[in-house]
Amino acid sequence: MKIQERTGAGANRSAVPVQAGVGERLPTAPRERKPALAALAVLLILVGALGATVLVLRAGDRIEVLKVTQKISAGESVTRDKVSTVMVNEDSGLHYIKESQFGALKKLKAKSSLYPGTVIVGEMFDDKGGLPTGKASVGLALKEGQYPSTLKQGDTVALYRVAANGSSSSSDKGSGTGSSSGRTPLVADARVGLVNNKADATISTGNLSITVLVDNDDVAAVTSSASLGEVAVAVVPGNGN
Repeated sequence: MKIQERTGAGANRSAVPVQAGVGERLPTAPRERKPALAALAVLLILVGALGATVLVLRAGDRIEVLKVTQKISAGESVTRDKVSTVMVNEDSGLHYIKESQFGALKKLKAKSSLYPGTVIVGEMFDDKGGLPTGKASVGLALKEGQYPSTLKQGDTVALYRVAANGSSSSSDKGSGTGSSSGRTPLVADARVGLVNNKADATISTGNLSITVLVDNDDVAAVTSSASLGEVAVAVVPGNGN
């Protein structure tokens, strides 16, 4: 009898549900997966990596080209002191002039005035050069003493009429206006377009040939005096060259 009672008591105890112990975690619902957000994150990572790769590749395609540092007037050629180099991204659509091409570029003339900061491209130059509206290019054959030894391309100069022998000009003789005429320039602000290399000048006589850019209205007076060898050139102070 005692054995049966104990068995029955044990059966009754097993029917009571076992409570969770203190500190045990309750079961949680499974997390909801969001595949769209995951795909977006991966896409953003790929785009960022691609952009960085493109920047690196483009940085490797930079080339050294010529840039204007001093004004180059229309009809002038490039001189070394008026340009420097700058690194730019190579672009097949732009005809940049590379540093290695300077020798060929200096044989050409600017079609229009170029200002400091301009990156040079091939279309800005040709073998003739352009003239600004209302301007003409005039050649002068100067003798020693009719030009300063420092005369160079790009200088702003004044042109004076003087006699070849140093006296008043032939047109002023007997008019009593020689001294006043000598003080009044034929042209007050002509621009020197070309100065022959000293090696091309007549060293024994000191003669020098140059071209100057003058207003159309001054062409007749300048060419008339030049034909008689009665033009002297003076560099205008403060012209910025």
